[in-house]
Amino acid sequence: MNIYVANISFRVKEDDLKGLFSQYGEIKTLKILTDKMTGRSRGFGFVEMDDEGGAKAIAELDGKDFMERPLKVNEARPREEGSEGGYRKNNNRGGGDREFGDKF
Repeated sequence: MNIYVANISFRVKEDDLKGLFSQYGEIKTLKILTDKMTGRSRGFGFVEMDDEGGAKAIAELDGKDFMERPLKVNEARPREEGSEGGYRKNNNRGGGDREFGDKF
């Protein structure tokens, strides 16, 4: 089971989260996502573990305070097909309309 963990304190390290989730079963993978430019935690991550342990972890950890923040823990949804990581199709990021003389 792949578990989405959000509202993680920026002070939390992967070993901290591993210690918390390992109480519920064997962890296959664990990753806190970081900003590519700064290396700082983005405040969420993913934990992969067996279905039984994962279900128990979700039930017991969702809403639990961990390092002064209530965790949001639920089963991760699969990525939507065609997801472009937040960019619009054709790399159009929006903005002004050049037809009307907007300057960039």
